[in-house]
Amino acid sequence: MTIFSTVGLFIAISLLIALILAVIVIMPWLRAPRSQQKQIDNQLLDINLAVFRERLAELKTDKDSGTIDDSHYQNQKLELERQLLDAQRDVTPMVTPGIKSRLIIIVWVPVLTGMSYLMVGDRTPVFELWTAEDKVAQVADDLLTGKIDQPPAWAVENGQQLISAMQTNVYRHADDPDRWMRLSELFLSLEATDSALEALSRAYRLSPENEEIATTYAQISFFANNGQLDGNSRRVLEGVLAKNPGHEGAQMLMAMGEARSSNFDEAQGWITRLRDSISAKPGDHTQALASLDELSASVADQRAQASEGVEVTVKVSASLLPLVKGDDVLFVAIRDVNGGPPFAAKRLPISVIKQGEANISLSDLDAMMPERTLKSARDNKVQLAVIARISHSGTATAESGDLSGNPVVIGPEQTEVNVEINQQIP
Repeated sequence: MTIFSTVGLFIAISLLIALILAVIVIMPWLRAPRSQQKQIDNQLLDINLAVFRERLAELKTDKDSGTIDDSHYQNQKLELERQLLDAQRDVTPMVTPGIKSRLIIIVWVPVLTGMSYLMVGDRTPVFELWTAEDKVAQVADDLLTGKIDQPPAWAVENGQQLISAMQTNVYRHADDPDRWMRLSELFLSLEATDSALEALSRAYRLSPENEEIATTYAQISFFANNGQLDGNSRRVLEGVLAKNPGHEGAQMLMAMGEARSSNFDEAQGWITRLRDSISAKPGDHTQALASLDELSASVADQRAQASEGVEVTVKVSASLLPLVKGDDVLFVAIRDVNGGPPFAAKRLPISVIKQGEANISLSDLDAMMPERTLKSARDNKVQLAVIARISHSGTATAESGDLSGNPVVIGPEQTEVNVEINQQIP
């Protein structure tokens, strides 16, 4: 199919519709009476005659019943006849336009329609999409259905065309989870993580029983969320493990996610389960088991670092809870009372706050820079303070409208602290 076929078909159909509208506009002219005799409008006269006959019949009935006398009957009849004569009139005949006037209307309706279409908005994206469809639509379909793994060289001369064609194809087959899955792979190759997650979420909703889709969705969500398991990815993994308890990919993600959430006992439990699953398989799995040993040692090391950290209890004042929005972000950090970059910080979704309270652990695991740790600050006798802030924009810099609390100074050996968010930044 060529570009002319798509645009040409559109223009042809548009012109046809415009011509039909033009004909509809001039239809009264085409149906205009051709003779002066037929140009007289007798509709009103017919109505008056009917009313006259009905009223005359009523008068006759009243006369016969004795309600009115003959004199009154004659007077009323005369008045009705006078009104009927006054109502008789000829309507000015319609002037039938010539062929030139009709042709002007037929031409100008399509012209004005086309001008309105082009001037109301920029139609360039539409024409570009048609160009992409005509050029690489079949290649896009073959990629999304797995018929080919790589597009031909000519199809990627303009990568945007192929992407547009693939997106259009997927939306035309919106109930096909495999197409959404392959579209997510395209977005991942372009490092468009948010778009990839959206495509994967649609694939998962269409086919939640597909382990590959579910695991990939949870994995991408895990890494996009800085190695943390949010509520959605956790539910997805739990669903996979409920159907297939030995799924190694899901077990590994659960182990890493629990470790990142400082749930070290749960992380070690998943590592043990994964080790047992791998050991039970035939063959040499020395390398895989060694990797698990390294992960287990890393979790143990993280536990040791976390034990030297600070447990922060963040409370939000009841008067400020109505100002908290579902897409807000909670920032908690430990920094020098004199300012500067934090020694430990966490950026968390607002969902961690339950009934106005959240418990958060800050340690060297949350250091912003390898050389700037909580341990180094304490070794150097730095006076530390804990701060907490709820950001509406999600940025690390405080902005007007954010919710915050006063910094709480902690001692060198202090491991627990309470911070109250009780004010709004003006």
